[in-house]
Amino acid sequence: MTYIHVNQLSDVPDRQPTFVALGSFDGVHLGHQAVIASMVQAAHTASARAAVLTFFPHPKRVLRYSEEPFYITRLADRVALLAALGVDLIITHPFNDTVRQTRAADFVAQLLHHLDMRQLWGGNFAFGYQREGDVPFLRRLGQEKGFTVELVQSLVAVNGDWVSSSRIRRCLQEGNLVDVNACLGRPYHVSGEVVMGDQRGRIIGFPTANVDAWSEQLLPANGVYAAYAWVGASRYVAATNVGVRPTVNGRHVTVEAHLLDFDGDLYGQALRVELMERIRPERKFSGLDALKTQIQSDVAAIRALM
Repeated sequence: MTYIHVNQLSDVPDRQPTFVALGSFDGVHLGHQAVIASMVQAAHTASARAAVLTFFPHPKRVLRYSEEPFYITRLADRVALLAALGVDLIITHPFNDTVRQTRAADFVAQLLHHLDMRQLWGGNFAFGYQREGDVPFLRRLGQEKGFTVELVQSLVAVNGDWVSSSRIRRCLQEGNLVDVNACLGRPYHVSGEVVMGDQRGRIIGFPTANVDAWSEQLLPANGVYAAYAWVGASRYVAATNVGVRPTVNGRHVTVEAHLLDFDGDLYGQALRVELMERIRPERKFSGLDALKTQIQSDVAAIRALM
């Protein structure tokens, strides 16, 4: 699938009639997918370019000055998911103090100048200085400048409640991966290079791959998860621990996957771990023997489940 990805609006290589969806789209969940699919279909029906402008960092990270892990997906994954929806142009525009202070009319002027924007798509959004660019403002401006505003609520229900990024973050913090995955329409995953750990898992007969996860990704609640681990194109069932490993006095949250029926060296390789369901919360055991017994039970439960 051919698409163009640029890191800011001014980098767009050409100007042509464009429909653009504006939003953070962290997670690219089912609600986001519904809005963007509608925009892509409308754009292509009108022989226009389908574009998404998404901000990075997330505006809430900048406005709240938060350093806690926040993102549901890495930026590269967000781009790939948007491209898979048929988007022609993806703009990962930086959100910083300059953008924060930009007047809404000035930002719209940039969209018109760089994109030849014909339609602006989004939810009940507002942007620009002090969020002055709300829907009524944008519609008035559109009448003057020759574009329309398509207000589309991403109202997709899963298990009796609306899908949203905030709901997904809440479910991650609760360890409810079944609900998270239902809202995403795919498994939540953590990816990274396999790095050297303390190798205690190998000592007790359960070697683990220690994934160098992105520090800003919001990980699920500490615990043991049934998962799939991808090594290249090969998929393995995996017992995966997310947590601080209190039995061995760990201090930092790690993601460690024990790949069932795998025998090989993973150090330095990229690993994608798809978390499917939480088996139990993390807890401290009396020693390595007790931990080994529990892991044996965990592996048996995960084999039965997966």
